[in-house]
Amino acid sequence: MNAKDPELLLEHAPLLQQGMSTPQAMRDVIYSLVPVTLAGIWFFGLSALLVLVVSILGAMLTEWVFSSAENKTESLWDASALVTGLLLGLTLPPGLPLWMAFLGGVVAIGFGKIIWGGLGNNLFNPALVGRAFLLATFPIAMTTWNPVSDVDGFFMVHATNLALPFMHVEPDAMTSATPLGLFKFEQEATPIINLFLGNTSGSLGETSGLLLLLGGLYLWWRRDLDWRIPASILLTVVVFSGILGLFDAERFPTPLFSLFSGGLLLGTIYMATDPVTSPITPKGAWIFGCGIGCLVVLIRVWGGLPEGVMYAILLMNAATPLINRYTQPTVFGRGKERS
Repeated sequence: MNAKDPELLLEHAPLLQQGMSTPQAMRDVIYSLVPVTLAGIWFFGLSALLVLVVSILGAMLTEWVFSSAENKTESLWDASALVTGLLLGLTLPPGLPLWMAFLGGVVAIGFGKIIWGGLGNNLFNPALVGRAFLLATFPIAMTTWNPVSDVDGFFMVHATNLALPFMHVEPDAMTSATPLGLFKFEQEATPIINLFLGNTSGSLGETSGLLLLLGGLYLWWRRDLDWRIPASILLTVVVFSGILGLFDAERFPTPLFSLFSGGLLLGTIYMATDPVTSPITPKGAWIFGCGIGCLVVLIRVWGGLPEGVMYAILLMNAATPLINRYTQPTVFGRGKERS
């Protein structure tokens, strides 16, 4: 007698299948970053495009080299390396030497992801690891900002972009301070409308608050991020800045200026919400976000650098395992252990 196929099929967990996958989530991030990327290219010209392309190439090439022979195509198909390179490029100045941008992509994947065991095992956000390496190694190049280019200068490539490794090149255009730098060192506030639209100096992807907020709303609509993290970060920054403003309105920035200046929105929406490096519990997400918001304001106001988003996120990334440990909900049917 031939055995018939059973009418009841038993499978192992997980029993609930969701349509969301890692490649789909990464594609959603890329879609949301398209307007921000195009705005960065529009504001800073061809140099911005070159920096972004080289940063992505460095990340993807490193991912391909360190992947096993049978997983080389699959490791690139999930688009995580592309997203890492793109996010790194959006945190860089437009006049950065291209070899530095490439090196940043290599470090972001090599030391921010591969060394931890690959996707899903890293403790720190890979794009911020790459940026932290570049800022520590090449501080002058990473803090030299180019003004927004006009129509005539759109196709101009800065001489610093084409600098050879470890060779000094004089800037071929006037440099300008970022809004945070102007306020911290010269007490000069940039109009909020310029911060909102993006007509300011800074990193490639941090200038337009409007486009970053729209990208965040798209990711929230697609359920690609935990809304508690950006909500807690922005709320903490607003409240903390508002309290400081009550003591000295001229010395401390206003809440709106704190929200739209620098890389706060870019880091809040795209780096802090990384599901691998952020807490998995609702209570932990609030603690994580409030910690980032407090650190951002503290570093901006009393730190030596005008910006502190990168350091705030990396520090709270390090605290994520501890936050997860102490915010785990009680197992159903089991009471709290008595000490």
